[in-house]
Amino acid sequence: MDTGDRLVLWLMATPFLVGVIALVLVPAFGSLAMSFYEWDLVRPPRFVGSANLRELIDDPIFRISLRNSLLYVAAAVPIRLLGALGIALVLHRRGRLRATGRVAVLIPSVMPDAAYALVWLWILNPVYGPLNLALGAAGLPTPSWLTQGTPARWAVIIMGAFQLGEGALIALIARSQVPQELHEIAAINGAGRWSRCVRVTLPIMAPALLLIVARDTILSLQATFAPALIVTEGGPPPYATTYLPLFVFRNAFEYLRYGYASAATAVMLIVTASILWLQYRAVVWWRGRLGLGHPA
Repeated sequence: MDTGDRLVLWLMATPFLVGVIALVLVPAFGSLAMSFYEWDLVRPPRFVGSANLRELIDDPIFRISLRNSLLYVAAAVPIRLLGALGIALVLHRRGRLRATGRVAVLIPSVMPDAAYALVWLWILNPVYGPLNLALGAAGLPTPSWLTQGTPARWAVIIMGAFQLGEGALIALIARSQVPQELHEIAAINGAGRWSRCVRVTLPIMAPALLLIVARDTILSLQATFAPALIVTEGGPPPYATTYLPLFVFRNAFEYLRYGYASAATAVMLIVTASILWLQYRAVVWWRGRLGLGHPA
């Protein structure tokens, strides 16, 4: 690649790089710096050092919100990954419903968060909601989704499980890149359909699946804000669906504790990065066991 081509590539990437710097890096470093101050927008900021972090450690509500967020990630990310992978494997087959299936999968993902949450507020209504009406008609238990802790947590997980359109499309593209010749060679060697899927399809799709997992992890630690605020209002008590984004929002915009909220945001970023690193190492180990090397 000569100098002219490199210059063109840099010029094409410049708008993206400017956007990342202006909208991601600068706010992130600003929030990190603010975490060392006490500031309520009324009085001048006052430097407090690590006092906000020490208060977070002793804050029972923060510990509950951190635990809720980690439990949500542990449940929602695998469900979304399996859903996206299953949809991709189904839609990869030729059929008349292929295009319709793609559109149907994308609809929940492109709906505004507030509108999506309001739809689920109706679906989960314990009296006239269609979900409980269907469960009752089938003779199954009808949980009080919005007034009991465990059902409320599962309600938020179920809401997020349907927003997997982008992940399904990424998985579908990755599936289409798997050479058919490899499946034919494996079939000649006596490998069944399940064996071909585990030993051929999934290892080749591993980089795309890692991307989906990383994206869903980041999204899961942020996208709980709308359902927790609109559907469950962070409850039922005691803080059953108070997640880190809602904890940050309330401390910043209801209690005007911007430094304290920034410290919680910094912890959330550290937790996110740690989870992503562990996921990457797990994929590297898995592909190493199969003799395929690193996923990227």
